Amino acid sequence: MGYLVKDEDLSIRRACLAVNLSLSVYYYRFKEKAEDKVIIDELEKLAEKHPTYGFKKMFHLLRAEGYLWNHKRVYRVYVMMGLNIRRKRKRRLPARVKTPHILPIDCNVTWSMDFMQDSLINGKSFRTFNVIDDHNREVLMINIDTSLSSRRITRELDRLVDWRGAPEVIRVDNGPEFTSANFESWTRKHKVKICFTQPGKPTQNALIERLNGSYRKEVLNTHLFTSLNQVRDETQQWIWTYNNVRPHKSLGYKTPVNFVTHRRKTSFPSMSIDKNLRKDNIFMNASN
Repeated sequence: MGYLVKDEDLSIRRACLAVNLSLSVYYYRFKEKAEDKVIIDELEKLAEKHPTYGFKKMFHLLRAEGYLWNHKRVYRVYVMMGLNIRRKRKRRLPARVKTPHILPIDCNVTWSMDFMQDSLINGKSFRTFNVIDDHNREVLMINIDTSLSSRRITRELDRLVDWRGAPEVIRVDNGPEFTSANFESWTRKHKVKICFTQPGKPTQNALIERLNGSYRKEVLNTHLFTSLNQVRDETQQWIWTYNNVRPHKSLGYKTPVNFVTHRRKTSFPSMSIDKNLRKDNIFMNASN
């Protein structure tokens, strides 16, 4: 090119045509990486703040901040940083505060919930949704199916609420079914408080984890299941035995049902009875 321009006295355009070279390639000058550092810094900030945004949104945000870089230059840096590759973003959970696991003094105050997974003899996997009452460790429900979405969970909980009434608190982990908008809407509707355990701390939901261990040891690991109906039948029989026959060390070797019956027999009179007794005493004193 230099020979044609200087010695042959050709213009740059004619020299490019002679060697079949475009003018843009002739005038291109490689930009040092140091000049792109500002673009890299700004794109990193945007990618951190808006991880779901693509190139066009990021480019217009840069323009809104007053940067007038050409979109081709910004896209070149964007690709060089690998931002054009679809990224699997880690779901961010809000900070969970450790709360003491206080045992309720009555039934239907706190429920604990969790999921388990196992498979049939043919390799088909299934899940179980387990719910217990923290007061007497009674198994309220074990729902079994191949898929248990948040909508399915709330439907099953509606049936349970129709039978038992809604609890005051539900203790769960940070699974996607429990952090979904559908589940949060259900708790607001029934005025139920959600108590989340901290990630990686299953001992904060020890009661349901204890049930999971017993259920796996006494049912899931004991039988070779060929169908979901067989799993459901064995589970229902085990639930009845667990609540009515199996003694629990933490309940003084009483069953969950007997524990509630024994407690009600030894409980103090209710406030309504006390008020009536006081009224009777007042009337007797007045008559005397």
